[in-house]
Amino acid sequence: MKLKIVILLTFFSGAAAFSQQLPIYSQYLYNKILINPSVAGSDGYTSYSLTAREQWIGYEGTPGTYSVAWQTRMLKQKYRIRQRSGNRQSFRPSTDGRVGLGGYVFSDRNGLIYRNGAQFSYAYHTWVQENTQLSFGLAANAYHYRIDVERIRFEDPNDPIFNSPLRKGLFIPDATFGISLLSPKYSIGISADQLFQAYGKIGGSNAYNNLSVKRQYLLFGSYDFSQGYNNIIQPSFLFMTSEQMLPQADIGVTYIFNDAFWTGLSYRTSKALIATVGINHKNMFFGYAFDFTLQEIQQVTYGTHELSFAMKFGDSARKYRWLDRY
Repeated sequence: MKLKIVILLTFFSGAAAFSQQLPIYSQYLYNKILINPSVAGSDGYTSYSLTAREQWIGYEGTPGTYSVAWQTRMLKQKYRIRQRSGNRQSFRPSTDGRVGLGGYVFSDRNGLIYRNGAQFSYAYHTWVQENTQLSFGLAANAYHYRIDVERIRFEDPNDPIFNSPLRKGLFIPDATFGISLLSPKYSIGISADQLFQAYGKIGGSNAYNNLSVKRQYLLFGSYDFSQGYNNIIQPSFLFMTSEQMLPQADIGVTYIFNDAFWTGLSYRTSKALIATVGINHKNMFFGYAFDFTLQEIQQVTYGTHELSFAMKFGDSARKYRWLDRY
């Protein structure tokens, strides 16, 4: 009974660790759509990306996350005739190129908790200066939660959880909202996830009758310092918290050469060091991250490994003066 309650509280309330209530990534800077819907289509290209993450390899029941993401920009296409005063006519684009679309599907495993879901994002981009873009995004999410009760032993074979929705799988709709600002030198964005604060009805005990997920907030930022021709030093951060005030932050720095190679190091306040490396070849992007935890569990694991791959499509007319790595 105690084990069951701990499992459920860990998942729904996030009391054990904020970072594991939502899927966590180490290469978020290169695939921001996973944490903020407003970046969908922000660079003007159509792109596809794949991320695979296994945490604390070698230890049974540890978290693992896999995701496939897509995004594009609805650019100026075709022209229509517009009647003006004085019987004059003019041609203008039928679309103004401000709409971005995107989304991703994912599978997340955290101990006995399995969550599979999808997100579809709509973003609106506008220019606040000649080369600074302000974006707003709204995403619709759908999740399927399930607890693997076959791996739990209960003293009471008639325990209500055997017939609860979480055993068979629970479908939960949700939403995410985000705002971001992107320029040739810096990027910054804030988002709110799990806006509906959905809950699971377990039943049978007042101790865990209704357990809800909590709204999460994420703030990211980065700034590029040019160090001569094709050399960039980029400090960055990702700050995460919830309505329960369980904060966590990633603080790091990345060296970028000619937009073709990058390597970085960051510190996660949940006591982990993260090393990243990546290359860009003909609009194909490869990235790898290794997380070295400073907690005792590192002694019995082979660390955390994250692989990413992305492809971009689109001609040079789509490229703006700045460009996210991917």
